[in-house]
Amino acid sequence: MAFAPMGPEASFFEVLEQHRASLLAGLRRGAGQPCGAGAGTHLASSSEVLAAIENIIQDIIRSVARNEAPAFTIDNRSSWENIKFEDSVGLQMISHCTTRKIKSDSPKSVKNFALILKILSMIYKLVQSNTYATKRDLYYTDSQLFGNQTVVDNIINDISCMLKVPRRCLHILSTSKGLIAGNLRYIEEDGTKVNCSCATAVAVPSNIQGIQNLITDAKFLLIVEKDATFQRLLDDNFCNKMAPCIMVTGKGIPDLNTRLLVKKLWDTFHTPIFTLVDADPHGIEIMCIYKYGSMSMSFEAHNLTVPAIRWLGLLPSDIKRLNVPKDTLIPLTKRDQMKLDSILKRPYITCQPFWRKEMEIMADSKMKAEIQALSFLSSDYLSRVYLPNKLRFGGWI
Repeated sequence: MAFAPMGPEASFFEVLEQHRASLLAGLRRGAGQPCGAGAGTHLASSSEVLAAIENIIQDIIRSVARNEAPAFTIDNRSSWENIKFEDSVGLQMISHCTTRKIKSDSPKSVKNFALILKILSMIYKLVQSNTYATKRDLYYTDSQLFGNQTVVDNIINDISCMLKVPRRCLHILSTSKGLIAGNLRYIEEDGTKVNCSCATAVAVPSNIQGIQNLITDAKFLLIVEKDATFQRLLDDNFCNKMAPCIMVTGKGIPDLNTRLLVKKLWDTFHTPIFTLVDADPHGIEIMCIYKYGSMSMSFEAHNLTVPAIRWLGLLPSDIKRLNVPKDTLIPLTKRDQMKLDSILKRPYITCQPFWRKEMEIMADSKMKAEIQALSFLSSDYLSRVYLPNKLRFGGWI
């Protein structure tokens, strides 16, 4: 054993072990299937990235030599028409999708063309010198030119999609906002040994690709939507009581590094993964991002999604089952209803009938609930009763 056992008796994890066995059996059945027919990105070597950038620059030079205005051709990442769904991968971009032109002779796009060219130049230098920079570093090289961080973020994603390589192959890192706690040890790229604690959380590393020697004997991994809930579970000593386990939070919509870490832990250990989110459309959206990915990052789905993730709570059906008082519930806003309708129309809902049923319960009641609504039963009901019972008796969908 990698860690001293402190949690419940082995029999407590019997249903979890059965669930893990079924997940592994499913993986073995799908072992011979092709993975996405070559769609998405692949881990590229530095020389491949440099060659890809050089090819783009050569195309620009050839256009100028022909007295033509050069342009970048970029896959359209904001259209559902370019997305397909596979239950083994999630949302991914189709191989022959519609594109958009970033033209150098158009007043609307000339600045964006110049900014893409500038960031391509910066990426080329980073890869060539084998150094790394954060998205924030790139923004502050000329904050007045870029205007805001979002501009830089979108261009980096466009470049990653255009070159068909993951962002980390571009030597660009993100500042992590996620946290991790529990029975996990690993070594970071610089040799730093990290021993995650059940009492306090550590920041998700900024270079997931570089971490190595991961060790855990966790029986499950719990993704917690909100930092406040995550911290409350730490305060209630949940990790120790349920040891061995791991908890992760992306503090709302997860950043790339948190998603990469969850994916790496799944690929390495195939430990059952569950989500704890608010019973509202926003929480469901966040769960879907972890499980099936997002439209904007569909070109990198194979590196980010974990379709084996299950919805543990808070389920809309739990609200009635536990007699949660109506005065702790919140009416759905018009925006909530639009979000819920949007999720119900997504392709992956057809293979999740139990999810659909839960969302229909929410739509019919026109009410939503935060996880904190459970505290009306007792202040530690979530960690002492709700989660242990769900994990012990298979209360996930």
